[in-house]
Amino acid sequence: MSIYNDIRTAFNRRDNSLNQLLLINVLVFVVLQLIRVVMWLSGLPYYSSVIEQLALPSNLSWLAYRPWTVLTYAFVHEGFLHILFNLLNLYWFGSLIREYLGERKVTSLYILGALAGAALFLLGYNVIPKLQQLGPTIVLGASGAVVAIVVAAATLLPNYEFNLILIGPVRIKYIAAVLVLIALFGLDGGNTGGEMAHIGGAILGFTFIKQLQAGRDMGRPILAIGDWVGGLFSGRPSLRVSHRNRATVPPTAKARKGPAQPEADDIDSILDKISRSGYESLSKEEKQKLFRASQQ
Repeated sequence: MSIYNDIRTAFNRRDNSLNQLLLINVLVFVVLQLIRVVMWLSGLPYYSSVIEQLALPSNLSWLAYRPWTVLTYAFVHEGFLHILFNLLNLYWFGSLIREYLGERKVTSLYILGALAGAALFLLGYNVIPKLQQLGPTIVLGASGAVVAIVVAAATLLPNYEFNLILIGPVRIKYIAAVLVLIALFGLDGGNTGGEMAHIGGAILGFTFIKQLQAGRDMGRPILAIGDWVGGLFSGRPSLRVSHRNRATVPPTAKARKGPAQPEADDIDSILDKISRSGYESLSKEEKQKLFRASQQ
């Protein structure tokens, strides 16, 4: 009951998107493993059928009967190491996105990264002759969505450093570059579908940040749908709230109440300064402006 209450609290808390994504992946993994063990002990050969209902198929005819798989595949893992590395990367790089852009941007990137990975996977296996020759296949795992978050963080804060075991401090732009290169070099290997999803996620992550810096939030439709669904389950009407990042607000815009909001030019210059010199180079006033902007 204590574990149940902790999980329930995590999902009831607002502004807890990163932890909720981590928990959803873990819970799905645990449930699927329990189903696998129970079916094996019972002698029932239906576990693969369960996976087929959640994994994304390359065959468009199969997809027509399972359209939800364009998203559910990004929450399904079969191996412990598979989910471990995905969730570690999701936590490390998602924490950066959360700190600088807010919790809701983590959700937007994850969902859009999963959809972009699915789109490139489907496009590749239905357009490229060489991949068509390989026959129908499926893809599963959060890797495409996670790579979107990794590349987004590296695009936003390219010179931010992580201390890697046995290596030392490494700028995250190099970590992202290595992940993308591995995906490209692995296209002719045994995980072509997965690598296609990784590349799709990487393209989305880069584009998301560039569009955000240009004043356009690609994640607004995702958040609007999420608020609408949340309103249905909570029984409360959802409010029409703008999810626009503060950095996208025109400099002439004024708040109706309260103190003046940070201007777009100020936020852009702060982000540029972080890219050049790191977060610690910011003044106290600049950190406060960035924090206020990240709350939107």
